[in-house]
Amino acid sequence: MELTPDKTIVFELGMLRLNATIFYTWIVMAILVVGSWLITRRLRSDVAPGRWRNALEVIVLLIEDQIKSITHTGTRKILYFSGTLFLFIAASNILSIVPGFKSPAGSLSTTAALTIAVLLAVPLFGVAHGGLRQYLAKFVQPSIVILPFNLIGEVSKALSLSIRLYGNIMSGAMIAAILLGVTPFLFPIIMDLFGLLVGIIQAYVFSILATVYIAAAMTESENNSPAEEHL
Repeated sequence: MELTPDKTIVFELGMLRLNATIFYTWIVMAILVVGSWLITRRLRSDVAPGRWRNALEVIVLLIEDQIKSITHTGTRKILYFSGTLFLFIAASNILSIVPGFKSPAGSLSTTAALTIAVLLAVPLFGVAHGGLRQYLAKFVQPSIVILPFNLIGEVSKALSLSIRLYGNIMSGAMIAAILLGVTPFLFPIIMDLFGLLVGIIQAYVFSILATVYIAAAMTESENNSPAEEHL
C-alpha cells in the first residue's frame, strides 16, 4: 500500500513532473476558494443567508471561539491564519473518502510546508504585535547564554507540528491496512467513518497548536515591552 502520494506522477512534460501531492493540493485549494466565493457572493444584509452560508458561519464562529479560549490578543488576525490551516487540513482529509483522492496532508512535503508556514508566522505575529525589539528580547532572557537553547526551542516547536501531523496520517494509513485484512467486507464503511473522525481531529490539533505558539509569541512580545509603553 502506498502511504504517500509524493511518488505518484500525475503529469509529466520533459523535466517537469507534477506529482499527486501538488495535484490534489490544488484541487483542495480550488474547492475552498470557489466554494467560499459561491457561498459569500451574495453577502448582503438584505439577502437571507442560505444553508451553506449558515454552515460556513457556524464553522468560523467555532474556530473563533476556540482561539478566544486560548487568547484574546489579536483573535481576528489569528483566525485568518489558523482557520485557513484547519480548513485546508480538514478538507484534505475529508476528501480522502472520495475514491481516487489521496490526501495531500499524508505527504511529508505538505506537512513540512505547513510547518514552515507556522515557523514564519510565529515571529511575524510576535513582531507585528509587540515590535521587533520586544520579540527578540525574549531570546536573551534571563541571560544571553541561553540564546542558543531558546532558538532550538522555537525550531523544535515547529518540527513537532510536522512530525505529529505526518505521524497521525501514517498511523491512520496503517490502521486502514489492518482493517482491510480483518474486515474486508465492512472496510469501506468503517474507513469512511474513521477517516472523517481522524481527519477532523488532525486538523483541530494542528491548528490549535499553531494558535498556541502564535499566542505565546504575541504575549511574550507584549510582556517584554518597556513599562512606559503600557502607560
